[in-house]
Amino acid sequence: MNFLRGQVLVFDKPLGMTSFQLVAKVRWLITRAMGGRKLKVGHAGTLDPLASGLMLLCTGRATKQIEQLQAGVKAYEATLQLGATTPSYDLEHPVDHTFPTEHITEPLLRQVLHTFEGDIMQVPPVFSACKVEGVRAYDMARKGRGHEVTLQAKPLHIDEISLTAFRPHTMQADIRVVCSKGTYIRALARDIGESLHSGAHLIALRRTQVGNFTVQQAYTLPAFEEWLSQQSIETDLD
Repeated sequence: MNFLRGQVLVFDKPLGMTSFQLVAKVRWLITRAMGGRKLKVGHAGTLDPLASGLMLLCTGRATKQIEQLQAGVKAYEATLQLGATTPSYDLEHPVDHTFPTEHITEPLLRQVLHTFEGDIMQVPPVFSACKVEGVRAYDMARKGRGHEVTLQAKPLHIDEISLTAFRPHTMQADIRVVCSKGTYIRALARDIGESLHSGAHLIALRRTQVGNFTVQQAYTLPAFEEWLSQQSIETDLD
């Protein structure tokens, strides 16, 4: 196994870990296995700490593939809480507003979801890595300057969005989304809530696919560490 020449590694990121922490942990494990030899490691697409699932990590020369890998279609499984919003559109912040839900039925929900399929325009969340005059939007938002952030809508493509479960007693909906690069599922939750003449935020998110890679192929960190211990590691670039 030669990580310097380049490998694409498929991981199942656990809930609560940042994308940076996963990259740092994998880099440390491989560097240790290589006897301290320095190694470049990058990832093809960030996942929020409150999301789990598929992340592609590239090592060595394979980091040149990151842009190509990021362009792949992505699939997600998400759970929405209808009738309430949060500033970050997920559970990072507490509920700030509640809305009526008595009018929301499963047929209405399916009808609204269908309107998001195809080419859409989406305004990214204020709590996102988008830059405003060189500063990350989430850095401004977390310093209480979110009102200063104005993000422009971006064109996206939603290949598929479907309802997989609806629990009217709790007003929670499970959806599956297949979409293009750059789609914020948190912002999609916000927009679905508005289209329902209510509100919504994300309470669970799992990425299951990036391009041709699926989460069924992915390593957990413990499984990767065990696999790595069984490999014969090469440290030459020739």
